Amino acid sequence: MKRRAEPPMPTRHSNAARAPNGALRAVKPDTGAASVEPFEDVSEQATPDHVQHANGFHGMKGVGPEGSEQFDNEPHHEPLSPDDPFAPLPFNPYKGNRGLTRAWHAMKNSLAGFRVAIREESAFRQELTLAAILIPCGVLVPVDPVSRVLLLGSVLLVLIVELLNSSVEAAIDRISLERHELSRRAKDLGSAAVMVALGMCVMTWGLIVGPLIVHWIKAWL
Repeated sequence: MKRRAEPPMPTRHSNAARAPNGALRAVKPDTGAASVEPFEDVSEQATPDHVQHANGFHGMKGVGPEGSEQFDNEPHHEPLSPDDPFAPLPFNPYKGNRGLTRAWHAMKNSLAGFRVAIREESAFRQELTLAAILIPCGVLVPVDPVSRVLLLGSVLLVLIVELLNSSVEAAIDRISLERHELSRRAKDLGSAAVMVALGMCVMTWGLIVGPLIVHWIKAWL
């Protein structure tokens, strides 16, 4: 029996052809003609607006004198935030004085601070009254120079800490007068510092002047 000859298998043609510039283009499978526009040329490279170099420089595309694009290789510095420790301090017009002029203005501001503390702070007035009594006593009491410095220094330390406590309270009241946990904590810490200074003053006078008073009482009796 004679076998029938099978028709030849059709050759499969690729659905893509290569364009002259190297890009692929689509071809219809039935006709083989190029009816679809060529794909975008993959060899074309788009130039980015910002180029990050390995050395930390940022090249920024700009326009040159002739209208041609060029890159600026100057280092790019980000603006510093106000919390950055290396950020420049804001300009203060009250810090421009130098020499004797600065000392004169500083003395005037210090005297103004004393006047405000005496007028507005009752605690400072009480401690200043106590200092007016203890400082002459510390000068007249018969002790060695080191003990005399300790007596006078402990009294002055109370005044110093009270002035700092008053400045902290004024700064907090400047920010807000509402009751807040952090404001209360700051004022309590300042008051605790004054109490420590007072305790140190009492301890110093008790240890240095106390034995002398006991000796004078025994000698008088």
